[in-house]
Amino acid sequence: MDDVRSGALPVDDAVRQLRRLPFADLGFARVDHHRNLRQGLAEVVYGPGKTPDQCADIVKELLDQPGGPVLLTRASAGQAAVALALNPEGERYDTTLVWRPAPPRPERVVLAAAGTADLPVADECGVVLAAHGLAPQRLNDVGVAGLHRILNEVDSLAEADAVVVVAGMEGALASVVGGLTTAPVVAVPTSAGYGSSLEGVTPLLAMMSSCAAGVTVVGVDNGFGAACAVLRLFKTRDRAASPAGLNDG
Repeated sequence: MDDVRSGALPVDDAVRQLRRLPFADLGFARVDHHRNLRQGLAEVVYGPGKTPDQCADIVKELLDQPGGPVLLTRASAGQAAVALALNPEGERYDTTLVWRPAPPRPERVVLAAAGTADLPVADECGVVLAAHGLAPQRLNDVGVAGLHRILNEVDSLAEADAVVVVAGMEGALASVVGGLTTAPVVAVPTSAGYGSSLEGVTPLLAMMSSCAAGVTVVGVDNGFGAACAVLRLFKTRDRAASPAGLNDG
């Protein structure tokens, strides 16, 4: 609408774009073009279960319309190759691909991983945050088996606007961090751990039972979901700070 008002976009072109809202039906998928408008978040293509061509075509459809970032997550090597061949302006970060990243935002996010085995989940979270303009400060290998490691980072935790904690085993790092910072804490249990970690169920239940009040918990290995929780927090703050009380997406 701003482009139409300024004359940068002809009315007929605007009408063609609006015809594809709120979604475009590709036959195998109904691509949501309204998500950024409704939520201020990227529309994300989840790779597992889709063919490489389906992934590539959905990404292309999203990129053909103006909007925010476009992501392909949990992508296989084959899916990534085909998606990038059709949409070569993207960047690949292991299993996550990003097109049209957002401009930088000022908020400070700390992303703490308890152990090296938790890094793939933390990396997924970090890429999603970066695609939305955030540059998280990474604290790697700061689990409670060596408590001095996280205590050495109390200044970073105190200055954070949000903290994401990624931990397997018994998931105790979330409670420790929750007791050290005033920032919102989003905890991600991972499936890393010995014997009775039960593929992430033990840290999941521990985090949900945290004695640090207000810790938010997402599902096992869900680095993507943790990033989206942080982004929703910041979008709410954006809306509150807007003179009209509206989220501009």
